[in-house]
Amino acid sequence: MKISLVAVEPNEQQPCVDCSVRQFSLCAALDRAELRELEHLGRHVHFATCETVFAQEEMTTSFYNLLEGVMRLYKLLPDGRRQIVGFALPGDFLGMTASARHSFSADAIGPVTICRFSRAAFARFIEDKAHLLRRINELAVRELSQAQDHMVLLGRRSAEEKVATFLIGWRDRLGRLSGPAKTVPLPMSRQDIADYLGLTIETVSRTFTKLERDRVIDILPGSISLLDPARVEALAAA
Repeated sequence: MKISLVAVEPNEQQPCVDCSVRQFSLCAALDRAELRELEHLGRHVHFATCETVFAQEEMTTSFYNLLEGVMRLYKLLPDGRRQIVGFALPGDFLGMTASARHSFSADAIGPVTICRFSRAAFARFIEDKAHLLRRINELAVRELSQAQDHMVLLGRRSAEEKVATFLIGWRDRLGRLSGPAKTVPLPMSRQDIADYLGLTIETVSRTFTKLERDRVIDILPGSISLLDPARVEALAAA
């Protein structure tokens, strides 16, 4: 896939200290002087819907802090099947890996804006910042915990439990960014959800329809409304 990048003009670059997602990202560990230093390392870049930010097996030359939009993270299996391993939200820091190559791909679900850092420059920046290294370690531990939860989700849950767990998890992640709400935006497609949950798109669609028929959720254009959050939470906790 051809990747077109449109860099933000310098006068459009938002100062790191004023970044709306700073408190959710690894940059929360930095003071004002360090943020000004980081500002000179990053470059804001826009991606259009379905464009690839980075691809599996590409050399890792940059790290990415997601500022706006939602991204799908996925691996392609040797037979061409796709396994979505997660969805990135503003504040997520992507691309850090022990390997020299990306282990998964990242696409823009809708228009996204990222702050891109050179891997080499960022590595030099964090060398003498123990507090930032601790923050990176915290995020790595959280990511590992999420990966373990996803393994259980794929292997030990019914379709209804999988969908409920996804909806509650997604609701909670969005809630941390914008506050609690009963209406949950779903920018990803049913196929994306199926590839994340290890289900077919037909099974996902049937499960959504069943939950709506049971008056647990209401399916809206581009979102769902949790009519009975307690019931969805009970299914997710089963």
